[in-house]
Formats: sequence, structure tokens, C-alpha cells
Amino acid sequence: MRNRAGTIALTALAPVSWGSTYAVTTEFLPPDRPLFTGLMRALPAGIVLLAIARTLPRGVWWGKAAVLGALNIGAFFPLLFLSAYRLPGGMAAVFGSLGPLWVAGLAVLLLSEKPTVRTLLTGIAAALGVSLVVLRATAALDTAGVLAALASSASMAAGTVLTKRWGRPEGVGPLVMTGWQLTAGGLLIAPVALLAEGAPPALDGRAVAGYLYLALVNTAVAYWLWFRGIGRLTATSVTFLGPLSPLSAAVIGWAALGEALAPVQLLGMAIAFGATLLGQAGVTKPKLFNSTEKNNREHSMDLMDKVLRR
Repeated sequence: MRNRAGTIALTALAPVSWGSTYAVTTEFLPPDRPLFTGLMRALPAGIVLLAIARTLPRGVWWGKAAVLGALNIGAFFPLLFLSAYRLPGGMAAVFGSLGPLWVAGLAVLLLSEKPTVRTLLTGIAAALGVSLVVLRATAALDTAGVLAALASSASMAAGTVLTKRWGRPEGVGPLVMTGWQLTAGGLLIAPVALLAEGAPPALDGRAVAGYLYLALVNTAVAYWLWFRGIGRLTATSVTFLGPLSPLSAAVIGWAALGEALAPVQLLGMAIAFGATLLGQAGVTKPKLFNSTEKNNREHSMDLMDKVLRR
């Protein structure tokens, strides 16, 4: 129990760190460069971790690392930064708390986990809490920013579930897996950023400091803790830590950026935090199937694995 609590606490540091992404993006980085920002956050961090680990994927893991890198990094980062540029910090981050609902649905298909009533109600409570924060925010919602935030949450949820399903190759730790995914995701973003945004912008000292923080602390360390947690906890338990990101963002927005927090927003934060705690209270058990259902389910879940082996 003590080991599990320690794992939860360390894993929670990842979303707490991610909550600072929005303040750093809006206050330190060049404007209107979401793809370049995603690239600078992912690729340097991935290269550093690969240099430390000195381990490359083998066999089927080239394909799996590419898929996970695309979901967790390559698609997630550009969508995340697009929402960060188009929405206020506290508002952009809160959509990540929809992750438990995405994960609950995907876990049925890929992990044979049956979501409990408590899991669904807790996920709804988290969404309700963050909705209260969003609806009482002082700035107007931007449709493109909202859609990007929702898509980024779905992408991260899919990556979390597949990371749990596939596990890791024998002898490979979470640090190596983090390096693989960050590098794969960064390489995916690079050509898109060049075509869509052109040459990199000129960077002053403030921007360089912001990118260094995002790459090293906010990405390399935070994602190592996140993937480590996925390997030791259930996917649902890990994703219920996601609301800590919008809570962190809202607190930073209030403390550092002067954003107001109305009483209803504080209530929403309390509900979301309570959902986070409740999401750690139990372990989702896999659904039991009869032999025919089990064989069909295992066959369905193995299709992607077989495609990647070809």
C-alpha cells in the first residue's frame, strides 16, 4: 500500500508540471508557433534521453514506439499548444480532465476492463468540476481551441491505454520508453512544423529559458514519471491524475498571471480534486468472458499487434 501511494505521488508530479505549460507558453514563448513549440518540447528531450539510455527499439517495437509516439506526443503536443495559444491557461488545461472518460471507454476494447459505476460517476464529476471552472472563466471560448483541447485529451487517452496494453520489452525501463516516444513524436512534428510555420523564429533569452524548461522538466522528467506510473498502476488510476493539470494551471493563472477565480470556479476545482482522489481509491477489475467471448476479444485486441509485426 505504501509503495502504491508513493507511485501515485510521483506520477502525480507529471500532471502538476504540465499545468505550468500554459503559463510558460503564453508568457515566454513566441506567439502563433504551436507546432514549433511542440517540436522544441519533444525532440530535444527525446534525443537527450536516447543519449543517456543508448538503447534503440528492436523488431516490432519500432512500430509500437512510432504509434505511441504519435498518440502521446506527435498529435498530442501540436493540439495541446494550439489550444494553449487560443484559450486562456486555466481554460485550455481543464479539458484534459476528460481523459478518465476516454480511457474508460478505450479500456473496455483494449484492456478488457469493465468500468465500474463509480469510475463513470467519478469521471463525470471530474468533467463537471472542470466545466464549472471553464464556464466561469473571464475570457471567451474559442471553438478551434476547444476542439483542439478535446482532441489532445482523446489522443493522450489512447496513448495511455496502448502503453498499458503493450507494456515494455524485457529489460527496457520507462526512461528508454520515454526517449523512444519523444523522439518518434518529435520527428513526426518536425516536417509538419516546417511546412505549416516555415523557418524557426528568432529566440531571445526568455524564449530559450521557456523551451529549456518545457523540454527538460516539463517533458523529459514529467513523461518519465508518467510512463513509470502507467507501468505500475491501472490505466484508469493514472488517468484520474489528469485533473491535477488544470488545477495546477488555474492556480498558476491566479497566482502568477492575475487571473480571477470566482467562487463557482473554486467549487469546480474542489470537485475535480475530489474526483482525482476518488479515482485512486480502487482498482478496476477486468471483465470476465466465457471462452468464446474471450477468444474473440483477444483476437480483436491482437489485430494491431499483428499489423505492426509485418
